[in-house]
Amino acid sequence: MIADTGLPLRPGALTGIVVLDLSRVLAGPYCGQILADFGATVIKVENPRDPDVTRGFPPYVRAGDQELSGYFAQYNRGKLTITLDLSTDDGRAALCDLAAKADILIENFRPGTMDKLGVGYETLAERNPRLVYTAISGYGQTGSRRRRPAFDSTAQAAGGLWSMNGDPAGPPVRVGTVLGDLAATLFAVTGTLLALRHAEGTGQGQLVDVAQVDSVIALTENAVVNYTVDGEVARHTGNRHPWVRPYELFPCKDGHVFFGAYTDKFWRLACELFGEAELAADPEIDTMRKRFDEAVYERRVRPVIARWLAGRTAAELEEMAGDVLPLTVVKTVKDVVEDPGTAERDMVVGVEHPGFGPVRMFGQPIKLSATPADVSVPAADLGQHTDVVLRALAGYDQDKIAGLRAAGAI
Repeated sequence: MIADTGLPLRPGALTGIVVLDLSRVLAGPYCGQILADFGATVIKVENPRDPDVTRGFPPYVRAGDQELSGYFAQYNRGKLTITLDLSTDDGRAALCDLAAKADILIENFRPGTMDKLGVGYETLAERNPRLVYTAISGYGQTGSRRRRPAFDSTAQAAGGLWSMNGDPAGPPVRVGTVLGDLAATLFAVTGTLLALRHAEGTGQGQLVDVAQVDSVIALTENAVVNYTVDGEVARHTGNRHPWVRPYELFPCKDGHVFFGAYTDKFWRLACELFGEAELAADPEIDTMRKRFDEAVYERRVRPVIARWLAGRTAAELEEMAGDVLPLTVVKTVKDVVEDPGTAERDMVVGVEHPGFGPVRMFGQPIKLSATPADVSVPAADLGQHTDVVLRALAGYDQDKIAGLRAAGAI
């Protein structure tokens, strides 16, 4: 932890922790963003001639002839930014000097890339034995597939998720968000904080190796044990759960709702609420185990629920049952953003960007009572803090910084 470097310190659970974020696009930058939200001094390191490609991703906030990527702004809020060209000797030397004072480094290059540049984990750990080096990749730092290129959809496909998603009558379908990236982000944050605690207690850093494919496999719920125990291969089941019933999408008068009253308690409450209390005691469907049987469910349970819901609007159903049963309107993103409940949880926040005004983006879902997140600091311009970081953290004077700039290293 560096407390007296001259770098700006932000309040939070991670105040004083210095993070070098060399990552690009989503999985790594989001990891850095979460750490920044909770007070870490996160320094985004970009190549001056090949910056993070998401600076050009839509949607765009425009002010005159200037534009700002809303995508980049969302995943890079709260960070300082510097430029370093790691293909140059001076750039690599500067990274080593920065890493010597940092607590954490995050990168998501293909395994072996940092080693080829001469700034891999082993090299940086020699300078700073307590460094936590978090490497996010498609297939991990070890194994025969480690050098394969990968994106989110690679992870969804290779991790089995596509095969479990989609209509039973159609082909496999990609999950409608970048779950391979997002899963890797969350496991990377967890692994980084675990390693940081160990480093703070022992002075020993370590390599945190997180693969997108591994992360997706860990999100497949019961699919692995279903296969290893019963030999059952998960299949795509549309909006239904493989075996929990009722737990699916149902049509109503003006749209759709999720209805998931599968436990005995919720089933009894549903029967009472919809005026058929006697069904809760019906010996064919009176227990959760009986209702899980697919044939019994299709013949006895599903028609009853369809009848309950068909004549009522989604709003009526949520008003009638939403506080009692797991019954939820299927909302669009517009509905979610404009939902008062979203605002109550600060899950859409306006971050003020100089010259552009507030950019509304998702907030921080982790709510800490004593050290809450600060999501108010905007994403910075490319290289905006290069000089101050190199002076404060690496100890460079202005002449040395000017020389690096003249040589194209920053």
